[in-house]
Amino acid sequence: MKISLLIMSAPGENQSNQSALSFARAALDAGHEIYRLFFYEQGVGTGTNLAVVPQDEYDLRAAWQELIQQHDLDAVVCVASALKRGLLNEEEAERYERPAANLAKGFTISGLGQWVDACIHSDRLVSF
Repeated sequence: MKISLLIMSAPGENQSNQSALSFARAALDAGHEIYRLFFYEQGVGTGTNLAVVPQDEYDLRAAWQELIQQHDLDAVVCVASALKRGLLNEEEAERYERPAANLAKGFTISGLGQWVDACIHSDRLVSF
């Protein structure tokens, strides 16, 4: 089964982001395919390379990055949500004349068209 996930909560905001990660791992372990991870609204904070997690807390960004790399997952951060929250890749930093990019490795920035594509090509959509 092809599954796409919509992650709308920031890491550490509530349990939702962690639950999405646990769900993705369980789905992959059960033999399902993750078509796309789409980080939207506050969820785009998962893709920042600037957040520093206290040593006694779980680093969700690093855990997502590990899963993304291990399974070669398509992890998309919504461009509108990202720009509004100061999350930029190299291209957007240059376009808006900002001094640096801060998108973490493994994540890409794109538009809602990628979510529509996921809706079309997935058997199930799960939102967190």
